[in-house]
Amino acid sequence: QVQLVESGGGLVEAGGSLRLSCAASGRTFLNSIMGWFRQAPGKEREFVAAIAWNGATTDSNTEAVKGRFTISRDNALNTFYLQMSSLETEDTAVYYCAAKRWPISRRANEYAYWGQGTQVTVSS
Repeated sequence: QVQLVESGGGLVEAGGSLRLSCAASGRTFLNSIMGWFRQAPGKEREFVAAIAWNGATTDSNTEAVKGRFTISRDNALNTFYLQMSSLETEDTAVYYCAAKRWPISRRANEYAYWGQGTQVTVSS
């Protein structure tokens, strides 16, 4: 069992930055994939980025975030991050971290473990 807890969400003006954190505890897998998803009101959950636990493999939804977001991890802290910059009002959503076994994937239904979500609101 893996427990995930997000933090770092909040209200920010357009053009600003936020860093989301996801602390993992419990049974963390050396071959696990950690992902970030987001869900805006009335929309489907959307893949944002993912990273392998060893950091060797990453994937990012460049169409949605246009290179403005960066995923990273700190294995010593069992924590991974989503650094978001140049935020736009369209980035407003609840952001979720999630975990699955290898291989890396953009499909939410393949992720077995989820955090509770953290709200990010970008004002114009």
